[in-house]
Amino acid sequence: MSAPVRTVGPDFLDAVRARLGPHDPSGGSLDAAVEAAARDAGAVLGSAALRSMSRTVRDELFGAGRLQVLLDDPEVTDVLVNGPRDVWVERAGRLGRADVDLGGPDDVRALAVRLAAAGGQRLDDASPAVDARLPDGTRLHAVLPPVAGTCALISLRVVRSRPFTIEQLVASGTLATALVPVVRALVATRANLLVSGATGSGKTTLLAALLSLVPHDERLVVVEEAGELSPAHPHVVRLLARHANVDGAGRVDLTDLVRHALRMRPDRIVLGECRGAEVREVLAALNTGHDGGCATVHANAAADVPARLEALAALAGMSRDALAAQAASAFDAVLHLRRGDRRYVAEVGVVRRAASGDLEVACALRSDASGVTVAGPAWPPLAARLGLESGRAGVEVVR
Repeated sequence: MSAPVRTVGPDFLDAVRARLGPHDPSGGSLDAAVEAAARDAGAVLGSAALRSMSRTVRDELFGAGRLQVLLDDPEVTDVLVNGPRDVWVERAGRLGRADVDLGGPDDVRALAVRLAAAGGQRLDDASPAVDARLPDGTRLHAVLPPVAGTCALISLRVVRSRPFTIEQLVASGTLATALVPVVRALVATRANLLVSGATGSGKTTLLAALLSLVPHDERLVVVEEAGELSPAHPHVVRLLARHANVDGAGRVDLTDLVRHALRMRPDRIVLGECRGAEVREVLAALNTGHDGGCATVHANAAADVPARLEALAALAGMSRDALAAQAASAFDAVLHLRRGDRRYVAEVGVVRRAASGDLEVACALRSDASGVTVAGPAWPPLAARLGLESGRAGVEVVR
């Protein structure tokens, strides 16, 4: 057998698995196990065929099988399985079909179950939906029939570990040039920030770039559900939420972790994503002298952030007035990202209480996809807060 092989049967996988035992599959033991299993099957592998088959076996045993090649593509951000031959990938913000054949519905189900187990979660008829994090950081969501119809549905979101600099965000069009001194000043003056946007709009990427601007003598305590934030900073302490095990024990949620973070001598507390009752602990922390904190939140527009916070606060038993009072003093600004042909920072808003007493986010700066930036009514007070001039001498703003 001299040609590269990209498909292996279950019997061959079982033979390799039996030879591996407790060995680390990332070492040379996998190659040896594959070569021995092939020899027992009456095949002799050349070096190229051995490398190809070892890669296939590694993907099948420890990766995402035939989906792994898609996850390894640096341009891919999401892999979506709707059926055995209905696989989609997102590249550069656009979905397209992938030429992948996963076999049959039973094979898709088996893959979903194996990936869930790799993430430490249970997926079966008694627990037909799962949200997990794979060992390499990839986020998995899977649903089994009959909840998913006739075939298991798998959604995989790739977590890229390479942080972007502010300059790279400008070059890619994510950040308008006029906003650079503003975001730098927000970090330098220890403003408390909310980064908002829809799913996949680039919130985590922007937040990581902002955290990379934090002085290196400060300690960042990052609380996340999945380890996605990777700022270029020498002192980052990470706390990760943990789901309950198959027996329903061992759960550690974001609310618990925010409390723990307060006892870890943080210079800045960072919540990767605010999506539940932990908003109460975050607001309490930012109102008790912990400046420079950051969080992300899902919202369709900056003006929708108050409604989103109110919904989350309700989960924590907070009244609307209590949320408005605490959020107005806790958060200084909102950076909102929009996702179209490209992902870009569309608005910088100021968090404050309106004359009616309700929480609002007033527009300070607004940018379009081409980078043209205009000032809003809240720009002068924000410029004063940041020590910037509100006219052209401080920030190049097109009025």
